[in-house]
Amino acid sequence: MDMDGMDRFEKNRRRMVEMLGRLAGDGIGIMPSVLDGVRITRSACSSARTPVMYEPCIVIVAQGIKRGFLCDRMFTYDARNYLTLTVPLPFECETKVAGDGTFLGVLVRIDLGIVSELVMKMGASRPTLVQPEETVSETPVDMALSDAAVRLLECMESPVDAGVLGPQIVREIHYRVLCGQQGGALQALLLTGGTRMLMHRILHRMHSEYARPMDVASLANEAGMSVSALHHHFKELTETSPLQYLKTIRLHKARMLMVQESMGAAVAAERVGYESPSQFSREFKRLFGASPSEETERMRVRLGMVREESMAG
Repeated sequence: MDMDGMDRFEKNRRRMVEMLGRLAGDGIGIMPSVLDGVRITRSACSSARTPVMYEPCIVIVAQGIKRGFLCDRMFTYDARNYLTLTVPLPFECETKVAGDGTFLGVLVRIDLGIVSELVMKMGASRPTLVQPEETVSETPVDMALSDAAVRLLECMESPVDAGVLGPQIVREIHYRVLCGQQGGALQALLLTGGTRMLMHRILHRMHSEYARPMDVASLANEAGMSVSALHHHFKELTETSPLQYLKTIRLHKARMLMVQESMGAAVAAERVGYESPSQFSREFKRLFGASPSEETERMRVRLGMVREESMAG
C-alpha cells in the first residue's frame, strides 16, 4: 500500500472509530444494530484470555486488538486484519484496548444465501477451496473492504438508510471476503456432500438442540459413520471433541442466562441440559476459572450492568 493508500486507510479507520463510538454509545460487549446480521462490539478495558464463542461471522476492527487462541494457534484481529470464522468455534480471546481505553469493531454474520448467489455469479473466478483447518483465520484488510465497512457504518446512522442501503453493503462485504485470501473458506460452506457437510449439520443440531440429551454414538449413527470417524472429522473442523464442544455450548448459554436474565445457577444448569447442579458448577469453573456466581458478577461489571464498588459493598 503506497503513502496515499495508507493515508486513506487511516482516514477510514478514524471515521469508523467515530461512527462506532456513536452507534455503541455507553454499551459494552456485543450489541445488536438497526441492521439484521450486523452487530457492534465495544470493550472499555483490556481483558485477559477468557473463553468466548462467536457465530460464523466477519469481524472488522477499527480500534484496539484482539488475540484469539485455539489449541496451539494464535490469530490477531485489529485495524489491519479482519477475522473470518466460518463455523461457531469455542476459543479463548484477550482484548487490548486503544490509548483512549476502548476497543471498537463491527461483526457481520455470514449469510449462506448471499455466499451462494455470489459464488454462482463469480463463476470461474471464484477462489480455490481451502482446507477445513482454515475455518478461522486472520486476513489483511484491503482498501475495498475498508471502504465498504465505512459505508456500512454510515448507513447505519439512519434506520431508513440501513434498510435501503445496508443489505447491499453487507452483500459487498461478503464479496470482498470471497475475493480475499480466505475466500475459499466461505465457498466451502456451500458443499452439499461429504463429511464436511455432515459435520456442519451436526454443529447446527448441537446449537439448536443443546438442551436435549445427545450422545456421540447417536450422532455417528445419524451421520452414517463410526464413532471414531466422527471424532476424527469433528476435531478436524473444530479442534475439539463432540462432547467437549456440546459442553462448551451449554456452559456459554448458561452464563448468558445468568448474566442477562438473572437466572440462578441451578435453574440455568437445568435449562441448558444439565441433570446435576454440582457437575455443572465443576465444569463451569473449569471453563471460566470462576464459580457461576463469581463469573456472573464479573460479567455484569464488565458489561456495565453494575458498578464494581457495589460488588465490594
